[in-house]
Amino acid sequence: MNLHIKKLTHPNTTILKALNQWDNDPDLIPFIRPNQNREELEQQRDMNLDELKDRLDSHHTFLLYLENKLVGEMNYMINPGHLYKKVRGTAWVGITIGDPGARGRGIGYKAIRHLELEIKKHGLNRIELGVFEFNTQAYKLYRQMGYQEIARIPDFTYWNDKMWSDIRMEKVLT
Repeated sequence: MNLHIKKLTHPNTTILKALNQWDNDPDLIPFIRPNQNREELEQQRDMNLDELKDRLDSHHTFLLYLENKLVGEMNYMINPGHLYKKVRGTAWVGITIGDPGARGRGIGYKAIRHLELEIKKHGLNRIELGVFEFNTQAYKLYRQMGYQEIARIPDFTYWNDKMWSDIRMEKVLT
């Protein structure tokens, strides 16, 4: 598997199109953003190029290429307001494997390891993330990688005709 990870510094319309496609994929929406009801779950959102450029001010973003094809995106923020534990020097991570053919191939594991190295280089030693309770595959991966559950926020997101918790996890980098 030839996985290449590249920091996003100069967004273009091709990258924007891929990100918007993933953000509006009905199979991915439940896993990548919280929704309070069916209407939000079905809502389409398109970011423009200026919004993507502005996002880079707060999100350290990396693109995932498999065999030179863009298949995903990952990012981290520093000290965002939605941290469960308000510990200064904390990175909040997010990962999207957008291409269905790239899922289940170990890319998530490699992506998280790469983010951990980048976060450590940035001088941070704590990571926090949220995973929806129905995303058992991601939860299992995070546990295997040393992330510990610190909280469950009930009724956080809507999917499959019910509300689900957001599981907050943390890892201290050594």
